[in-house]
Amino acid sequence: MTDLELIFTMLGEKVTTEISSKEKPKGIMANKKVAKRGGGVAGNARKQTEKELGESVISKQKPKLNDDAALNSRTEKRDTPKAKFISHEKGW
Repeated sequence: MTDLELIFTMLGEKVTTEISSKEKPKGIMANKKVAKRGGGVAGNARKQTEKELGESVISKQKPKLNDDAALNSRTEKRDTPKAKFISHEKGW
């Protein structure tokens, strides 16, 4: 992820958080609308930046997890308790 991609991602998240703090939306649909608005601000900023630069700011590179994140991901999966199913019909 390039610096500009990170900046626009953070912008969208921060604007969404600020709108949400101010308006205090209730329910999934209201929160979804706030998230779209916050993402729209970042999207517009990205498009304007691309217009000024004359090129896309979106990179072809895929994000890579650092070793700690990959290790934590594997550990979390391993440490997650498995669901136990109990059959009440058989009296178990």
